[in-house]
Amino acid sequence: MSLATMHDLLLHELRDLHHAEGQLLRALPDLAAKARNHALVATLARHLNETEQHEVRLEQCFQLLGVPSREERCRGMEGLLAETRELTDGADTQEIRDAAIISACQKIEHYEISGYGTARAFAESLGLAEVANLLSETLEEEALANERLTEIAESEVNVEAVETNGNAVGIDRTSRPESQIGSDPGGTTH
Repeated sequence: MSLATMHDLLLHELRDLHHAEGQLLRALPDLAAKARNHALVATLARHLNETEQHEVRLEQCFQLLGVPSREERCRGMEGLLAETRELTDGADTQEIRDAAIISACQKIEHYEISGYGTARAFAESLGLAEVANLLSETLEEEALANERLTEIAESEVNVEAVETNGNAVGIDRTSRPESQIGSDPGGTTH
């Protein structure tokens, strides 16, 4: 691979993202099948539809650039998906599996946010406004998917995982922090 110009680097990023999205398209149905939480399943299904649109937008980018659409192997996504399989296969309970799915998906979202943000910046620096706009649309969807996953984790999945699977590390949630030992709420020390 020769990267002599910013245009070459942009094409590399787009082809890498194209391969990453293809891998994700194949992985999302499996993740949705492994999930139990209804909001998580719905979010994964929604993101599958969005990911299909991400591929369409990448195809449009290639058309605007007048180059053939092709992929370059995305080892980053390969690694993230391998880690995802390890996490989900290693989960002992469904609640832990749902939390692991969100953890893995958020790592993937952050990876994609980085990739699309970088590609958009390259397109902008090259004066390719239409390409930059397409990449911005996808970037916004990736960020919203990450926000939805955070909301589901914090409001449902993580809470269920802790409640169902107990407190394995032995932290007593009812005790006061060390900084409050020896004092009462009114500020009088003992």
